[in-house]
Amino acid sequence: MCSISGFYDPTADFTGQRDSFLHILDEMKHCLAHRGPDDNDSLLTPHCGLAHTRLSIIDLAGGPQPMTRELDGYPYHIVYNGEIYNMKELKNDLASHQVFPKTNSDTEILLLSYLTFGADFVKKVDGIFAFAIYDNRHNTLTLFRDSFGVKPLFYTMINGTIVFSSEPKGCFCFPGIKAELDADGLNEILSLGPAHTPGSGVFYGFHELLPGCYLTCSVFGQKMTQYFHLESRPHFDSYEETVEKTSFLIQDAIKRQMVSDVPICTFLSGGVDSSVVSAVCAAELKKQGKKLTTFSFDFIDNDKYFKANSFQPSQDRPYVDKMVSFLDSDHHYLECDNKMQADLLYRSVDAHDLPCMADIDSSLQYFCKEVSHSHKVVLTGECADEVFGGYPWFHREEMLNSGTFPWTPSLTPRKVLLKDDLVKSLHMDEYVKKIYDRSVSEINVLPSENEIETNRRRIGYLNIRFFMQTLLNRMDRTSMFSGLEARVPFADRKLVDYVFNIPWEMKAKDGLVKNILRQASKGLLPDEILFRRKSPYPKTYNPYYENLLAKRLKEVLADSASPLHSLLDLKQVTQFLENPKDYGAPWYGQLMAGPQMIAYLLQIEYFLRKYNVSIRI
Repeated sequence: MCSISGFYDPTADFTGQRDSFLHILDEMKHCLAHRGPDDNDSLLTPHCGLAHTRLSIIDLAGGPQPMTRELDGYPYHIVYNGEIYNMKELKNDLASHQVFPKTNSDTEILLLSYLTFGADFVKKVDGIFAFAIYDNRHNTLTLFRDSFGVKPLFYTMINGTIVFSSEPKGCFCFPGIKAELDADGLNEILSLGPAHTPGSGVFYGFHELLPGCYLTCSVFGQKMTQYFHLESRPHFDSYEETVEKTSFLIQDAIKRQMVSDVPICTFLSGGVDSSVVSAVCAAELKKQGKKLTTFSFDFIDNDKYFKANSFQPSQDRPYVDKMVSFLDSDHHYLECDNKMQADLLYRSVDAHDLPCMADIDSSLQYFCKEVSHSHKVVLTGECADEVFGGYPWFHREEMLNSGTFPWTPSLTPRKVLLKDDLVKSLHMDEYVKKIYDRSVSEINVLPSENEIETNRRRIGYLNIRFFMQTLLNRMDRTSMFSGLEARVPFADRKLVDYVFNIPWEMKAKDGLVKNILRQASKGLLPDEILFRRKSPYPKTYNPYYENLLAKRLKEVLADSASPLHSLLDLKQVTQFLENPKDYGAPWYGQLMAGPQMIAYLLQIEYFLRKYNVSIRI
């Protein structure tokens, strides 16, 4: 796993100022070093500069980048971030055309596949990736991103030069590119955040390469090509066939994603999702005479303050203990204290270049750092709820029919803390409705489906397009900030594509949440785990944490120079800080309520200051 960055202008000659542009590439590498601490290099041609930092996972000796290969006397260059899980199939395709790689590197496989088959070869690639290929022969730069956006890739333009990077911070290394927000950017943070519109880079002029797309840049301009999208199709398999096929796809995805030349581990919460991933990994490693290493997360003294609720019905520890015994894994119990969780809120912004999921992010960043001391690769149970319908909004009628993003049913908790004139100028409700309507129009519905089925399909699509993307982004940024590669088997393209079209009466047969997943996993787990009620990522219930955040926000607001003064209604915020518990239901997802709003405001303040953000509305 790595970082990529660079720049391209089909009419420029960067070698005319070689030292200056090599320095820019060095700066790009430096600011992205956390994503690839093992190695780095760069390449400068007249029209293109490429930079790479490497976290060595596959072919530790044979995969340095940028990598160059020639065809008909023309050099082609690639920088790549990701992992490819169907290397054998791609190799066989190349061999059938008498093309044979010199290394075992998946980087070389990608470059040779491009040379042999053209850009559309990406349709056959199974993996998580973002990569750039500069074609000297045709003077083109092509940017690629995986089907569901597991790996990030951003780009922007300045004076005819396209600048790209795994994270926005890489683009800011290029002269003249500044951190600015217009009304749309502010809406992304204040109205949709921590989710973002697919394709939005939030910063003014920035774009995120859409998942399942590649972008070709040339002297003729830019051309976006979509090579994959979720499509509604009738489901013809019987219930028994569906369970069997789902079981195969789940286990196949997990096994394929175990590929690594370094030891792997798993996150284990004691829930069905992470337990399935851990069980398959443990069984495969056992065949090799190896033992799986597992990690679980909690907060110091959480047992003293935990209160069961509809979103979090039980603590994880008893179920973790049961799974550790069942798997015979080498398990490590990790705990985060509340001060550390608060202290890392700003480091989370550093990782994302944006305000993010508040302490849901900062705590995961702490845990990833701890795991990275011993491992470079981890498999997680992330995304199962989005794919199999595990969230309340798949089941509760009022959420299903809300006509908006169900994880943010109302903007009132956000708007009440903002200045009235800002709320009016941003047209927050209108912005969210525009993005929602545009998004639901992207998915085709089947004539055979009734209104309820259509709504569920739309909710399923929105979950994959928005909510899952937010969690994938969280997982990538928090893990890669510590040099840890996180893999998500439940986001496998074949699996998601199949499950998306399974009828709801099968997915939730007899009213059982994630029924298909549970039935497909029978025999892999003890029934106590297999049929456990969903319990999300843990959060602290210690009142000390909430009080600490309130104290820090009051200190920030006491500074008249704080950029929050231009955004917030201080009277309303002061009232809110007196008792965040009265804030009501979560304002995003299932976990982000009063304390998380305080944390989010602290992140916004830090973000505006650190990046010296200019607001243009």
